[in-house]
Amino acid sequence: MLTEGISIGKVFGIPLRLHYSWFIIFVLIVWSLAAGYFSATYPHWGTAASIAAGVVTSLLFFGSVLVHELMHSLVAQAAGIPIHSINLFIFGGVSQMTEEPKQPQIELRMALAGPLSSLVLGGIFLAIWYWVIDAPEFIKAISFWLGWINILLAGFNLIPGFPLDGGRVLRSLLWWQNRDLRKSTRIASNVGRGIGYLLILLGIAMIFLGAWINGLWLAFIGWFLENAAANSYRQLALQDILKGHKASELMNEDCPIVQPELTIQHLVNEQILTSGRRCFPVVQQSRVLGLITIHDIKAVPREQWPTKTVGEAMTPFAKLRSVSPDEKLSTVMRILTEQNINQLPVVKDGNIIGMIARDNLLSFIGIRSELGN
Repeated sequence: MLTEGISIGKVFGIPLRLHYSWFIIFVLIVWSLAAGYFSATYPHWGTAASIAAGVVTSLLFFGSVLVHELMHSLVAQAAGIPIHSINLFIFGGVSQMTEEPKQPQIELRMALAGPLSSLVLGGIFLAIWYWVIDAPEFIKAISFWLGWINILLAGFNLIPGFPLDGGRVLRSLLWWQNRDLRKSTRIASNVGRGIGYLLILLGIAMIFLGAWINGLWLAFIGWFLENAAANSYRQLALQDILKGHKASELMNEDCPIVQPELTIQHLVNEQILTSGRRCFPVVQQSRVLGLITIHDIKAVPREQWPTKTVGEAMTPFAKLRSVSPDEKLSTVMRILTEQNINQLPVVKDGNIIGMIARDNLLSFIGIRSELGN
C-alpha cells in the first residue's frame, strides 16, 4: 500500500510520505544521470562531480514532482475535498483524496493544476539555463535537464488515459457533457487501460530491439497505468455501492464485554472458541477501557496466556480508531483498508455501541453487486 513508508513532514497541513519503492527509483535516476547523461555531456567532469550532480538533480526532480502533486491537492482542498496524504513512490507521486470531486469543473481545475505547475517549473529551470550567463556550468547543466524533464512530465501526464491528469481532464469533460460520473469514469479508465497495453507492447518491442532497460521500464509504466486505470473504476463502483449507507446499518450491537482482570487463556477458551467472536470491549464499572482482538492476543506469547490479563493485552480506548453510527460506509471501508484491521468499533457518547467487521462489509458489497447495486 502507498500509505506505507516514511513520513517526511507536512505542507499546508497535508502529510508527505516516501514509499519504500521511492528509494529504488532515486538510486536508479542518480546512477543514470551520473553514469550516463552528465558523464557523456560533460566528459571533463570528474566522477565525484557527476555523482553530486546526479544526487542534486534527482532530489530537485522529486521536489518538482512534489510541487506537481501539491498543486493538485491545494486545488482539491480549496474545493472542500480532504487530502489524506501525498506519497512519492517508484512511479512518481500521487495525491490521495478521501473522496471524488462533486462537480466536473472542480475535477478539470484539479487535473490541470499539476501539469501547469510542471510547465512553469520547466520554464523557470530553462530560463536559469539560458538567461543566467554567469551561472556555474554545474548549475546550468542541472537546470537544463530539469527544465526539459518537467516539460516532458507535464506532457506525459496530459496523455488522455485515466488516472493520469489528461485522463481526469477527459473524464471531467465527459462528465460535464453526460452528467454521469460512473459512465465517464468507465470510458476514461478504458482509454487509460488501452494506453497502458500500448506502452507494454512498445516496451516489449524495445526489449527485442536491444533497448532492454528502456523497454523494461516502459513496460512497467504501462503495467502500472493499466492496473491504476482498472482499480480507479473499481473504487468508484465500490463507492457507488456504499453511497447513502451508514455504519449503523452494518454494525453488530451484540458485543459481549469482558473484565480487564480476565486472563487471556480464559477469554480464548470460554469466549472466542465457543462463540467465534474476534473482538471484545473491555469494560470496568461501566467505563470502556479498550478493545481486545485476536490480533492483540496473537501478539502475546502463548506461554503467557494463563497469567497475562485482558487489561494488559488490550488496545486502550484512546488509541482505538473508531467511527460514529452516522459515518459513511465508504469511510468505514477506507479505514479498514488503510489500517489493515478486521473490525472497527462504532462509538457514541464515549461508549462502544457496536462493531463493524470487515467480512460483514464485504458480504454487504457482494450482495449489493449481485442485486445490481
